[in-house]
Amino acid sequence: MADVSPTDRIDAALARIERAVQTRERSTTDLKQRHDALRARVGEAIAALDSLGAKNG
Repeated sequence: MADVSPTDRIDAALARIERAVQTRERSTTDLKQRHDALRARVGEAIAALDSLGAKNG
């Protein structure tokens, strides 16, 4: 590590940070898509329950 210049170390650190940011953005996007899908399914289930209640109510 002694032969590595400070500039190279900074460049390597920046590359690691950029990779971490990209990974986090992908993770956030995936989580949002899963949340939206779950929200839609729950909405459909509630609508179906409301429909059953209206038929039987």
